[in-house]
Amino acid sequence: METALEFIKANPVFHLATVEGNQARVRPFGFVMKRNGALYFCTNKSKDVYRQLVQNPDIEISGMGKDSWLRIRGRIAFDDSREAKAQVFEEMPDLLRIYPKGADDELFVTFYFTAAEAKLFTFAAAPKIIPLV
Repeated sequence: METALEFIKANPVFHLATVEGNQARVRPFGFVMKRNGALYFCTNKSKDVYRQLVQNPDIEISGMGKDSWLRIRGRIAFDDSREAKAQVFEEMPDLLRIYPKGADDELFVTFYFTAAEAKLFTFAAAPKIIPLV
């Protein structure tokens, strides 16, 4: 997991893909953290991405580096605990501009991979599987 976390932090804009009906939906994300041995992300319950994640918790993330790219495919679960939210704001205080109530914001939610497979790709070699759990 450390390799995947380091890759995302070094290349902080990554894309998260969901499904809405039978259509793929992709959008940029920029936050990740490690908590309880899992990769955590965050979003807002009023967004389409949240509704899509609730309907189908199977997602894929893709991030691009200078000479390599990372894909993580798996299933997520939500963690609406105050502790998880507080950790997000400790790690990225700039989010308080969007969510001034911080960990007490009821629209703000975190989610994490419960099962996932990560692969690191380069043009020069076969994909490398990265353990996440």
